[in-house]
Amino acid sequence: MKLARPQFVLPLMLLMAVLPLLAQRSERDPLNPKEVDELRDTNQEPEKRLPLIVRFARERLDAALAARDNPKLSAADRTATIHSSVQDFLSIYDELGDNLDMYTDQKEDLRKPLKVVVAGDGEFKVKLDQIRRGATPDEMKTYGFALTSAIQAVSDGGSEHRQLQQEQEATAKERKKSHR
Repeated sequence: MKLARPQFVLPLMLLMAVLPLLAQRSERDPLNPKEVDELRDTNQEPEKRLPLIVRFARERLDAALAARDNPKLSAADRTATIHSSVQDFLSIYDELGDNLDMYTDQKEDLRKPLKVVVAGDGEFKVKLDQIRRGATPDEMKTYGFALTSAIQAVSDGGSEHRQLQQEQEATAKERKKSHR
């Protein structure tokens, strides 16, 4: 059996030590530390947490629209900012769905926060369409996939959220009838 040469062992060990750090870097958090703290503080309160997530998602789309309209940004910076903002929006929107699933599984009453979520879906659809309509073909090459994914997520999510809202209303009516 032939052993590895010593000059290859150290670089290989360094590479193995650095790989997890590189992988961690590519998965950046779409939320800043203040937002993470705000969410952590509302974990058991869907009526506060879900509107927060909607607000964070809205802020990402507002940032994309602001970048699109900022004449001081170079084309490359504008495109990069829009791309990262839309990608962050998509991550946050996915988190919204995960939270709704979690609270639904816990049999929480989501009627009040669902009003905010459903209203947000309509607003998100409009803003994503504004971004799409304002994009050049070259920009779509850069962030078109993220934008199309976000549009599809909001379309699917909006339908699911309205359905959940109807189910929550029906469940509340049933509870009210059974308590009479």
